[in-house]
Amino acid sequence: MEAFQDSILQLVTQTSTNLPPDVRRAMNRTLEQEQGARSAQALQVIATNIGMAGDNEGPICQDTGWPTFEIRTPVGANQIIMKNLVCEAIAEATRRGKLRPNSVDSLTGANSGDNLGPGTPTIHFEQWENDDEIEVKLLLKGGGCENKNIQYSLPAELPHLGKAGRDLDGVRKCILHAIWQAQGQGCSAGAIGVCIGGDRANSYQHAKEQLFRTLDDVNSNPSLAKLEDYIMQSANTLGIGTMGFGGTATLIGCKVSVMNRLPASFFVSVAYDCWAFRRLGVVLDAGTGAIKRWLYRDEKEPAVQMAGQGGFVRTGKEKLLRAPLTEEQVRGLEVGDVVLISGEMFTGRDAVHAHLIKNPPPVDLNGSIIYHCGPVVMKNGNYKIMAAGPTTSIREEPYQGDIIKRYGVRAVIGKGGMGAKTLAAMKDFGAVYLNAIGGAAQYYARCINEVIDVKLLEFGTPEAMWHLRVTDFPAIVTMDAHGNSLHVDVEKSSAAILAKLAEPVF
Repeated sequence: MEAFQDSILQLVTQTSTNLPPDVRRAMNRTLEQEQGARSAQALQVIATNIGMAGDNEGPICQDTGWPTFEIRTPVGANQIIMKNLVCEAIAEATRRGKLRPNSVDSLTGANSGDNLGPGTPTIHFEQWENDDEIEVKLLLKGGGCENKNIQYSLPAELPHLGKAGRDLDGVRKCILHAIWQAQGQGCSAGAIGVCIGGDRANSYQHAKEQLFRTLDDVNSNPSLAKLEDYIMQSANTLGIGTMGFGGTATLIGCKVSVMNRLPASFFVSVAYDCWAFRRLGVVLDAGTGAIKRWLYRDEKEPAVQMAGQGGFVRTGKEKLLRAPLTEEQVRGLEVGDVVLISGEMFTGRDAVHAHLIKNPPPVDLNGSIIYHCGPVVMKNGNYKIMAAGPTTSIREEPYQGDIIKRYGVRAVIGKGGMGAKTLAAMKDFGAVYLNAIGGAAQYYARCINEVIDVKLLEFGTPEAMWHLRVTDFPAIVTMDAHGNSLHVDVEKSSAAILAKLAEPVF
């Protein structure tokens, strides 16, 4: 098994940096179908990002996710040794910048720094009657889309859809609601895995396992195949669109399974995954651990190229911003404006925001831009940002309004929008929310010219406050200083469409 660890390292690297053909084909179809202007512009960036990541073996998204392995082994194989070698491969991939350190102690908040710790990575072993081969599948699922997973217990009353009973039509309503509630926070256009039945724990696990299916397969159960087709057609009428900007492309895949259940329980579990659908597999020689062939892609076939790799396509209407910003500048912006930012900004995620509520900032934030981002960073003398897309902003809702008020922050960059408290603070004190393109970590890394400094590094690389200099960093104003929010508008309009789907279908 001398080659086993290197094979797993190759699998982790390729999964993090190179989307499989079925996902690329689905994203190409999305590019062709999208009619929303803002969403189409975002898809151009996404397509370019996918190409950049594959060409340079850089992480597609800076949130390289939670590694979930499914491993099938011959009877009698030493799974303890395999687990240890998988962990060593994960640690090495982290050192090489293919994975961001994502394993955090839930009690102390300390980052392990190598993606190892209790529960990480997740490894599911299963034996099979094949003495010659080992099958390893890997799913890297980020925190933003993981937070949009949802579980229903039927019967239930669902917003905009009414009663969902213990039948296939009730399941249909749950799935539609799950897609609607994700909005842009899960980096749509996304894919979902669904499990009907099971107990609470197995139902969630089985839902995530559906994400190991290819997006273009056909369910062997005719009833579920019909349900999957219906969901794909209906979801893309909701008007949520790419990143929740409004548009025609909201879902790229729906995979549904069913398990038996207890008489008293009827769970419907939904695992949401983003457009950066990172899933690959390998078949290994059981004797040496060397890769015999790849799963989900045929090495003999030419790679599926992404269409529309023009990057951010300028229309001439973009507004140029140079940080630090003034109140007059931000009050001159309105929802829908596309901006190109140059100058300085600071990253700040959960730990930074919690710190700023209790402590003065380590830098002057007056007129500043805070970027909700946990980058992948390498150090070889100087720091270099390897991947730097936005994280989901709603987690900072308890803090953001107060930070704007106290420290004179003029702009917040993130994804998915924020809530009423932040919107009110932006109106009262003169600030805007700028929605960057979720997952476009390679594209945005190219906009970063320099790491000027770093503060609060004791929180770990993703949670530190990185001081960056950027050029032509694109984003869209989705919450302005006049009290307007695109996120509220899209949520309301998509809810009205959702309500029209309440009538029974199955």
